Amino acid sequence: MERSSEEVTPSEAAVLITPRADPIRGDDRNGNRNPISTASSSRAEWPTIDGPLGLSEQDSVGYARKFFGFGFILLPMLWAVNCYYFWPVLRNSRSFPRIRPYVVGSAIGVTIFSAMLASWALTFTIGGWI
Repeated sequence: MERSSEEVTPSEAAVLITPRADPIRGDDRNGNRNPISTASSSRAEWPTIDGPLGLSEQDSVGYARKFFGFGFILLPMLWAVNCYYFWPVLRNSRSFPRIRPYVVGSAIGVTIFSAMLASWALTFTIGGWI
């Protein structure tokens, strides 16, 4: 029997379906992550978003504390700045335990403030001034 050009044998189909290894992500042929070869395991961690150009951990504690405290004095935008600037601390739960309470508190504060501001704005947008 003659094979047409559109037919695919089972062995060829298996080759087409088998996932390929991705050395950039550290995957093997089955799509499993290889924790040893990931780039994040050899990377240094920094408390600020600007990495090695940013503050030391000691200075970061002072700035995070100041941003958190001044957010209560009617400057809640500083809470958002605190969350943005210390994003690596907020993202990674095990790193920098001295800075994390201030950054998490700022995230909670900015979330509550944003909800209150949005509800106030919607109240007067929907209901009007009277």
